[in-house]
Amino acid sequence: MEVKKVPEVVLNSGKTMPTIGFGTGTIPPSQTLLDAIDIGYRHFDTASFYNTEEPLGQAMSKSLELGLIKNRDELFITSKLWCTDAHHDLLGLAYVDLYLIHWPVRLKQDVEGINFKGEDVIPFDIKETWEAMEDCYRLGLAKSIGVSNFGIKKLSTLLENAEIPPAINQIALRWIYEQGAIPVVKSFNKERMKQNIEIFDWELDQEESDKINQIPQCRLLKAEMFLSDNGPYKSLEELWDGDV
Repeated sequence: MEVKKVPEVVLNSGKTMPTIGFGTGTIPPSQTLLDAIDIGYRHFDTASFYNTEEPLGQAMSKSLELGLIKNRDELFITSKLWCTDAHHDLLGLAYVDLYLIHWPVRLKQDVEGINFKGEDVIPFDIKETWEAMEDCYRLGLAKSIGVSNFGIKKLSTLLENAEIPPAINQIALRWIYEQGAIPVVKSFNKERMKQNIEIFDWELDQEESDKINQIPQCRLLKAEMFLSDNGPYKSLEELWDGDV
């Protein structure tokens, strides 16, 4: 199979990142991950909350055995810190390429998985958490660090206190690429996986772009599960800094 060559961008950390990623938000079959590597995906998005770090680590080991990649450095792995501040190293890697704060939210330490309520959300210290992320970077555990699901106000607070600025704030495929963003796609159908990576040798025309720009924007995941009357976030406006 011809391996699709994916362009890369340079992050403010100086590291390069492939301009399309493969999402593992739902647990994909091991063969699907191997197919993705075989097709040409080199950027994989995982998280401790997804429970996909271990199968991804196993797929990377298998792809080395099969000769699909020559070494670990050919892959760009993004993982995320979950809200309980507990990260289990299941990838079997010495480092990740990009480590993100998954949400600007903190949960009680004894909360497991998705079994939490709004009352389990406790105050989140952006400065303290980012300092720990910076330590991960300095120790070489993460080549780049960033955030996910941060509104403008929270990102501004982080930047006011950061020694190392975030390399990423993670948020119609070709259209996203043309806006200068890095799409993370998620299909476990092999033909659609091929189609999703074949966006680099054609362009949308102006009429197509204009039509997409006219589609009203909306937030598909509003994250009401983090709200409670007595917690730090009592409304979606507070959680998203007014950008609901």
